[in-house]
Amino acid sequence: MASLSRRVSELEQQVQETRQLNLRLAELLDVVTELLVPLRQGDEEQARQALQRFRDGIGDPLKR
Repeated sequence: MASLSRRVSELEQQVQETRQLNLRLAELLDVVTELLVPLRQGDEEQARQALQRFRDGIGDPLKR
């Protein structure tokens, strides 16, 4: 019974990790869309702003 409980805990952790990865992927897709549409329309300033919002949201990876 202990091994079953341990396995359930492992699976729950894997599900949580998968959810986090899916959320991150969705966020990246949003950023790509926010960048590609303005660039396609020739609006580089809007693309820069979208990229800056993304960078502000993730923070500086070198400071982690």
